[in-house]
Amino acid sequence: MSTRPTLGKRPSSHDRDVSPPPTKRRPQVQSGTTSKAVASFFTPLSQKEKGPETMAWRVVNDSLLIGRFTSRGGTGAVGVAAGGAKRRKIAAFDFDSTLVTSASGKVFSRDATDWKWWHPSVPTVLRGLHEKGYLVTILSNQGGITLANTKSSKPAKNDQKRLLDFKLKVVAVLSQLDLPSISIYAATSRDQYRKPRTGMWHEMLEDHDLEAPDAVDLENSFFVGDAGGRQAVGGRVKDHSCVDRDFAANLGIAFHTPEEYFLQEEARPFVRGFEPAAFLENAGDADSARKGSPITKTNPLDIILLCGSPGAGKSSFYWRHLQSLGYERVNQDTLKTREKCLKIARVFLQEGKSVVVDNTNADAETRAHWIALAKSFNVPIRCVLFTANPELCQHNDTVRALNAGPDTNPESRTLLPRLAFTGFASRFQEPKVEEGFQDVVKVGFEFEGSDELKKVWGKYWV
Repeated sequence: MSTRPTLGKRPSSHDRDVSPPPTKRRPQVQSGTTSKAVASFFTPLSQKEKGPETMAWRVVNDSLLIGRFTSRGGTGAVGVAAGGAKRRKIAAFDFDSTLVTSASGKVFSRDATDWKWWHPSVPTVLRGLHEKGYLVTILSNQGGITLANTKSSKPAKNDQKRLLDFKLKVVAVLSQLDLPSISIYAATSRDQYRKPRTGMWHEMLEDHDLEAPDAVDLENSFFVGDAGGRQAVGGRVKDHSCVDRDFAANLGIAFHTPEEYFLQEEARPFVRGFEPAAFLENAGDADSARKGSPITKTNPLDIILLCGSPGAGKSSFYWRHLQSLGYERVNQDTLKTREKCLKIARVFLQEGKSVVVDNTNADAETRAHWIALAKSFNVPIRCVLFTANPELCQHNDTVRALNAGPDTNPESRTLLPRLAFTGFASRFQEPKVEEGFQDVVKVGFEFEGSDELKKVWGKYWV
């Protein structure tokens, strides 16, 4: 029995195909999927190699799904750019709402057959790019797909069906493009592969032996996607995000929406939620920067309570500015419960050591426990309020979680769910001196780190 071909140079997870569950009869809709494409998907690879095309799948880190389609006579090799140029031009495309859309008119395709070309010109345009020497590839976020690790968990039937539907749809689409070879990269998790992060791009470069610094002609490469941050103008629907535009910016290549690229429409206004590079340039803004520490040790023994959203810079502020003043730290992320934090803080105070409470402390009820502790020891309690906005906090959290290292993530924290930020915002009550604090000091966020880390932080991450 022949083995399934794999893609790339590294070992990867085995393809996890499943049989489709019984489906209910639905009204027929016009689709781009042919019976030939469906039959080809279920044909054993040893038999398909004798036919017109093959499709090979692999999974990286239980997260990134990669499929390579090769037509008869195609090798999947990169080839040489037109004119013998050494640097390769890349034409990268999003998948849904860029190359294809649902035939039913629904936002999401209901099954593998519910698709049609976004515009009839799509196949011709992509073939033309290939003939001009471009490496044509597809890079897509697919959060609705689950790639469960079969060693530890069994995927649910709905997850199996969504994965199978996606694979069938991809086979049908790629077989009709009539290209010698084309690959699709689908990011299924909130990790380094998901746009606007560039993990998919780098995986693609490695698969095609384009890792050298000068291997890609970035100036003449581009990415086309529908998530461009466009606003609702002239009756048009607002884009769901700006991740495709941000993805291209992170790579340093041109960006186009499908309307701009396939239909030559004028560009529409767009808005980004958070501009890290602009934030760095605006470091002198009084509300977004701090110069040194606004805190000095004014009491022989006291408590400093930090208040702010996850990702606001509380822990970094402690390590950089308060530890050197002799403060011990209690943190609920590491101790897990408030009771344990209070217990450890009592021990420190009994030993004559001042304490920093490094938690979010969003509301007056939570802060009251610490004010009561300070009163029981007859020591002052001060409050430091971190004012970073939610977009900045989510950016900080993502940079921290996806860049392991002593400078970026010394406590190996994982990526927080969006609920962590919205939950804080819903509970937040601004601290007041009247609660029992000696003073309340507001602190904005200022990036601190090496030039190399600053370059990383300045990319789009959310």
